[in-house]
Amino acid sequence: MLNKVLVANRGEIAVRVMRACREMGIPTVAVYSEADKSALFARYADEAYLLGPGPASQSYLNIEKILDIAEKSDAEGIHPGYGFLAENAKFADQCKSHGIEFIGPPVNAIEAMGSKIESKKMMKSAGVPVIPGVEEGIRDPERAKDVASKVGYPVMMKASAGGGGIGMKIVYDEKDLAKQLESTMRIAKSSFGDDTVFIEKYLDEPRHVEFQVIGDKKGHFIHVRERECSVQRRHQKLIEETPSCVMTEELRASMGEAAVKAGKVIGYYNAGTVEFMYSKGDFYFLEMNTRLQVEHPITEMITGVDLAKEQLRVASGLPLSYEQQDITARGWAMECRINAEDPQNDFMPAPGKIIRYGEPGGPGVRVDSGVYTGFEIPPFYDSLVAKLIVWGQDRNEAIIRMKRALWEYQITGIKTNIPMHQVIFQDEYFNRGEYTTHFIEEYKILDRVKEYIQTQKLAASSGAKIAAVTAAVGMYMNSVLAAATSKKNE
Repeated sequence: MLNKVLVANRGEIAVRVMRACREMGIPTVAVYSEADKSALFARYADEAYLLGPGPASQSYLNIEKILDIAEKSDAEGIHPGYGFLAENAKFADQCKSHGIEFIGPPVNAIEAMGSKIESKKMMKSAGVPVIPGVEEGIRDPERAKDVASKVGYPVMMKASAGGGGIGMKIVYDEKDLAKQLESTMRIAKSSFGDDTVFIEKYLDEPRHVEFQVIGDKKGHFIHVRERECSVQRRHQKLIEETPSCVMTEELRASMGEAAVKAGKVIGYYNAGTVEFMYSKGDFYFLEMNTRLQVEHPITEMITGVDLAKEQLRVASGLPLSYEQQDITARGWAMECRINAEDPQNDFMPAPGKIIRYGEPGGPGVRVDSGVYTGFEIPPFYDSLVAKLIVWGQDRNEAIIRMKRALWEYQITGIKTNIPMHQVIFQDEYFNRGEYTTHFIEEYKILDRVKEYIQTQKLAASSGAKIAAVTAAVGMYMNSVLAAATSKKNE
C-alpha cells in the first residue's frame, strides 16, 4: 500500500480522497493556495503546504511546485481529484519520471482520450457505437458546409480538445454554420489551446447516460453500472441519478459491454467514466473521462463500492476487490450539485463568506462538502460548494428524501442554486423521469426559479407581518390582563 498520498486538488474532492486515505491508514498531504489557507481540506490533511497565490495558474496548476512538495514530503502517490491536472498527460508523465505514482490511468490512455476526434476513431474501430459524423478536424467554413450537409442538419459542433460542454454549439441550418464555426474555434483556442473543431449529427430527444468503469494493472476491468446526467445547464451537469430511467437489463448489458470494451482497447486502469448519448433506443459513445467523476457518490450509494479506495488499491498494485458478477445494486440514488451562484443574476458565480452553514442529515442522506460556517469561498475556482446525495428504496422515495434534504440545507451569507433544485424536484416531468438534456430550456426552469424565489420572499414577508401583528396583539392582551389584575387586587 502507498505510504503517503498528496492530493493535488481542493474543496470537497480533496476531503473525499483524504477520508478514504484515513480509513486505509494512509497519511495525506494537502497543497493549498493563499485563498485556501483556512480551507477544510488543508486542515484535514496530516500535512499541508502552501502552493502560491489564489489563481489556479499560480497554484493548483503549478506542476513543478506540486512535484517538489511531493518529494519533500516523501509522498509515494499523487491523487489529482477532478479538474485542474486530473486529465493532464504531461503531469501524469512527470509523476512517473519523478518516481511518484499517479493515482489515475496510464499516460497513453489520457492522451488517447484527450482528443474527441481520435477517441472516436478508436471506438469506431473497436466496434463501439459512435454518433454519426466524420472523424476529422475542421477549420474551413466550406469544408464545414460539406460535412454538415453530408451528416444532415441539425448538427453538433464541438471542440476536439475540449470537455465539460465548453464551446458546444447546435447548428440548425447552413446560414448559421460559418458564424458558429468561428465562435467554437475561438472558444476552443482560448479554453484548450487548440482550435480544432469537429461536427457530428445532433440527436433527437437525447439523454446523457454514462458508465463507471474501473480496472487494475493486471488487466482486470469491469463496469460499476450507469448514471444518468441529463439535467444540465449550458452542458454542465446539475443533477445525476442512478439507475437511469431509460435503463433495462438488456440495455445495461449492451452499454456496459461497450464501456468495458472502450476501456480495454486503450489499456485503461484505475477509475474512469465512459459517456454515452442515448436517443430513442440507441446509444452512442460520446467521450471518456479519465478520472474520478464529480457524481461518483451515487454509484457508491447503490453498489456499496468505495471508488476512492479502489483507486488507491489499484495505484498500490493490488487487484480490484470485485469481479463483474459482484456488482449488484440496491435502491435509487440522486445527487444535486450545490453551487455558489446567483439564481437572479443568470446564475453567475457568487463567492463570499458563509455566515451560517448547516448540512441536512437523517436516513439516506450524504453530503460531500469542503466548507463550514465562517469560510470564505474564493472567486478563483469552480463554484461547487457541496454535493447533496440521497438514497431511497426506489426513485419515488429518493425524490421525497431529496426534497426534505434540500429544505433542511441551511447556507446563508452567499447565494446558492438550491432554489433551482427545489423547482426541478417539484416538476411533474422530472418526477416521471420524462426528461432529456434540453429539460432546463424546454420547461423554462430558470424563469420558474426566479418566480419561486419571489414567491418565497413574499411568503417570508407575509410571515414576518403576521408574526409582528401577533406579537402586538399579544402585548396588548398582556397589558389588558395586567391592568385588570391590578384593578382586581385594589
